[in-house]
Amino acid sequence: MVLLKRSDLSRQSLTTLPNVLTYSRMATIPLIVALLAPRSSIVAQNVAFVFYCIASITDYLDGHLARRSNTVTSIGKLLDPLADKLLTTAVLIMLIPKVPYVYAWLVFLIVGREIAITGLRSIAAANGLMINASRMGKNKMVSQTLALMFLLPAIPKLHWVLTPIGVFFLWASLLLGYASALDYFVNFFREARRQGQPGN
Repeated sequence: MVLLKRSDLSRQSLTTLPNVLTYSRMATIPLIVALLAPRSSIVAQNVAFVFYCIASITDYLDGHLARRSNTVTSIGKLLDPLADKLLTTAVLIMLIPKVPYVYAWLVFLIVGREIAITGLRSIAAANGLMINASRMGKNKMVSQTLALMFLLPAIPKLHWVLTPIGVFFLWASLLLGYASALDYFVNFFREARRQGQPGN
């Protein structure tokens, strides 16, 4: 966890290239949702898949550019996982009526975990703390991304192979997600207890 500073909300910090890429990823979400409307065509679903792939590439690029250009910001650490959660949640919900085995209850468990962690991050940020993404959390995100890349394409002749692979990665992301969530909560309460001790 790191402390948020006033300088983290400066114009220079907010408009770094990695952060702009994060904003662009968030901007694609309404478009993807519209393309995945219940009665949308196969073409529209495949276009949504292309936009999702582009958004996923920006997820890799913003982190890579931030580290390479030494422009890692606390606001970026906060917004990057939030953008990922919003994108993943939107696509999963829209896929429930479209893809077999993407059950509503399964999506609820995944989305519920994301809401809980977002709430934890908000509480931490309100107390001047930033919860960094753990390795397990990053692996969860990779699993979710791979799952959606296999589940999104509307190619009827390949559904027999794409869907099982996508569902496998979706379940893997669920298990990794709850394991990493436990780790986040433990670390948060440990840090909160440490800061609450006299002399800190």
